[in-house]
Amino acid sequence: MEKTIGLLVGSLRKESFSGKIARALLEMTPPGFAFKVVSLADLPIYNADFDTDGQPPASYTAFREEASRVDGLIFITPEYNRSVPAVLKNALDIGSRPVGKNVWKGKPAMVISHSPGSYGGFGANHHLRQCLVPLNVPAMPAPELYLAKIAESFDESGMIKDGATKELLKKGVDAYVEWCGRFYPLKAGA
Repeated sequence: MEKTIGLLVGSLRKESFSGKIARALLEMTPPGFAFKVVSLADLPIYNADFDTDGQPPASYTAFREEASRVDGLIFITPEYNRSVPAVLKNALDIGSRPVGKNVWKGKPAMVISHSPGSYGGFGANHHLRQCLVPLNVPAMPAPELYLAKIAESFDESGMIKDGATKELLKKGVDAYVEWCGRFYPLKAGA
């Protein structure tokens, strides 16, 4: 049975590198999997009063339902001030609430971070991993995917170039498939 993996893109900018990486991953979807982008664009800032009052915004409900239907997670994030963008942290908060209804629980994850500089979003990658621990989201430990100098990895049309970044993403996807096999059985060639 095909496993659906939600791609959570940590940038809302229409020409974001995170979005371009997600498009590259969609083209690398392995047999037995379906990769799909789970949009974060319409989520207002989390407010617990919405859940306490029993009237969460429709966007919360739709997001929670969509996130609950995925079997695994791939986070793609830029680094903002040594952390993840607010939109991504907000999505984690919305999906983990109300207490006892955590849609993320137990779903195997891969974290991909990037930056235009040489550190590849190291701070964001590790801060996101910290956030995943209390949500009971097992993050793949290796290979670690820090994509440095990300602007150099795409051509003028926004497509990923052949080279080290594309190879690292492919290696990450292959490792993620193996990582997922620890959480649900995979048939050979499925």
